[in-house]
Amino acid sequence: MKYVFMLVLLCVAGAAGLMGAIIGYRWLNDMTHTVRIMPGERNFSMPVGVVPRGGEAIIPKEQHAVAAKMPNPVKATPESIALGRERFTTFCVPCHGPEAKGGVTGLVATKFIPPPDLTNADLQRQRTDGYWHSYIVVGGAVMPAYGEAVSSQEAWHIVNYLRSLVPGGARAAAKP
Repeated sequence: MKYVFMLVLLCVAGAAGLMGAIIGYRWLNDMTHTVRIMPGERNFSMPVGVVPRGGEAIIPKEQHAVAAKMPNPVKATPESIALGRERFTTFCVPCHGPEAKGGVTGLVATKFIPPPDLTNADLQRQRTDGYWHSYIVVGGAVMPAYGEAVSSQEAWHIVNYLRSLVPGGARAAAKP
């Protein structure tokens, strides 16, 4: 009986050692076969027509013209503008500066390509709300995508805040 117990114990230990070796081998070699994850990039293509739960369809960066036609579903209320200002301060100030004047007012802009002045009335007239929203969510030529950091709804609030920076913009619409 003693030998049977030792034989069973030896088989269990051998199986455990083999499993440990397989796990170790897979652990060491798996890192060379996975996709390299880069912040701000989508690594896995989403199936066509898929929309995230509780979200909206995201129009790709290459289709800014289509996205520019999207109307702003968020009314420019004082609460919306305040939330947009808060999100702008968190995500946009490092490049665009606290006054959204662009140039080299942001910390990042001093070491990179200066962003545009978002308070420029001509620029505001040229861009639709859908255009701004698309640029925030999927990024642009130089601007990174913030779609993983802010929701689509929050991006619309940022758009309302940007519109409020120009006289007669969203701020005028938000006054009771």
